[in-house]
Amino acid sequence: MKSGTTTLHAILNSHPDIFIPDNEVHFFDMDNIIEHSDFNSYIDEKWLTNSVEKDPKRYWQWYSSNFSNATSKQVLGEDSTTYLASPLAFKRISIQKKPIKLLIMLRNPTARAYSQYWHMLRSGRAIHSFEKTLQYNPASVLNRSLYYTQILSLLRAIPKAQVKFIIFEEFLQNKNKCLKDVCDFLGVNSSKITKEAVNFHENSGLYPKYLNLQLVKNKFLPMGGYNSYQNHFSLEKRNVFLEKIALAKVINKGHRLMNPLINRKPPKMKFETKILLDTYFIKELEGLNDVLARDVLSIWF
Repeated sequence: MKSGTTTLHAILNSHPDIFIPDNEVHFFDMDNIIEHSDFNSYIDEKWLTNSVEKDPKRYWQWYSSNFSNATSKQVLGEDSTTYLASPLAFKRISIQKKPIKLLIMLRNPTARAYSQYWHMLRSGRAIHSFEKTLQYNPASVLNRSLYYTQILSLLRAIPKAQVKFIIFEEFLQNKNKCLKDVCDFLGVNSSKITKEAVNFHENSGLYPKYLNLQLVKNKFLPMGGYNSYQNHFSLEKRNVFLEKIALAKVINKGHRLMNPLINRKPPKMKFETKILLDTYFIKELEGLNDVLARDVLSIWF
């Protein structure tokens, strides 16, 4: 999450020999409560959850439907930014009887965590400042930056030859070289990617005009941030939530009128906070250079 996957998705999906569904699929880790608390609902002392084991045929049909517009000659792909943090996802992927290849985009872990926080703020999940979030619930923004243990888990399930690691900062510096390497890895012709596609950049600079107002809204009216994810798989009957979802939409619309998203940069991370996180990740990611067979830590720190 927040490592340039949207940009890479758009560029690769422009290739005529590649097909990727528009939205993240989250199929192989749908029942990971830590990563996908939004997919679960508790009301009237009952849980509504998603799990392939409930009805394998229907869930696999749903998964296949994401690729219904692809041609038989296209390479099929999907992006789900939570897979790296979910060991079970890669175990499930590894048992598929298909020639699967994985692309993993890694970004400076401190910058990635900070970017995730602002995504959480916009979408209604963050209820504290970044510093207070680190104090009260650090895992919510740090967990997906723990690349070393995550990659070790990944490589226990899937051979390294089937995995391509991309460094976000290098991708920004030289997209053409990176995209050629990726296309060679996938077995498609990189020359079919247009110049316009290469220059695509996600407009991610939209942030609430009044940050404190957004935090207040998130804290006291959280339904606006969560209910939009309740029907991701569109399989479980969730009629009991329709009224709440409708109310959430009204709340979100009214709030956005008072607190519009504007094109701006988030405040620069506080220096003391950056030092804290850099120090933490340098220790937590010890060994990553050996796993990747390159000195990536010197790029970040």
